[in-house]
Amino acid sequence: MPNITVEIFKGRTLDQRRQLVSGITEAAVSALGIKPEGVRITFFEIERTDLARGGVLFSDIDTAPVAAAP
Repeated sequence: MPNITVEIFKGRTLDQRRQLVSGITEAAVSALGIKPEGVRITFFEIERTDLARGGVLFSDIDTAPVAAAP
């Protein structure tokens, strides 16, 4: 039985989570040849201040001004 952990930014809707859970479950069933009931998925919600890429917090990336196209 796979236990799949998903880190996700806060603010995703219940419908978005349902769609993601469905897709992940389908992929696990197909790849591992198991029943859907054997797939367990846990969500961990994180704030944009809790994750960074390239030395910049995601909260800062989201608020950065968008550069105009030349």
